[in-house]
Amino acid sequence: MAHIHEKIDFTVAIFVVHDGKVLVIHHRKLDKWLPLGGHIELDEDPEQAALRETKEESGLDVELVGERPPTTSPGTRALIAPRFLDIHRINDTHEHIGMIYWARPKNGKLTLADAEHHDIRWCTLAELDALVPPMTDAVKWYCRTALAEISR
Repeated sequence: MAHIHEKIDFTVAIFVVHDGKVLVIHHRKLDKWLPLGGHIELDEDPEQAALRETKEESGLDVELVGERPPTTSPGTRALIAPRFLDIHRINDTHEHIGMIYWARPKNGKLTLADAEHHDIRWCTLAELDALVPPMTDAVKWYCRTALAEISR
């Protein structure tokens, strides 16, 4: 998707956990191991973006993990809060505010989005350390934390 602003965009990252493994993709353009995710489009909220990106990039329908406050009323819809937020620089003039979610698979068949990714796989903690190219420490930290929290 095209950027919605020249200086900053909002994005989602989804760490899907199942049976003691976390789902990661080898991003084709960036040549990095990452979670599922992408830009939040103008016509969607962060939850919708997280569900859409997960389905597009993995073929899976997921349930986001978190609490939805009971504050929905006419004109207001409560959202599941992301587990973490970050801001990361894309280049000298552009940044992304990232909303980081945990999720569990509900249904669907794991499918590689080969136009975007070289590979998609479920990884244990030990397997994260063996990925080539190596996963960044930041992404590995999120993977470990998602695994620990969802496996409780």
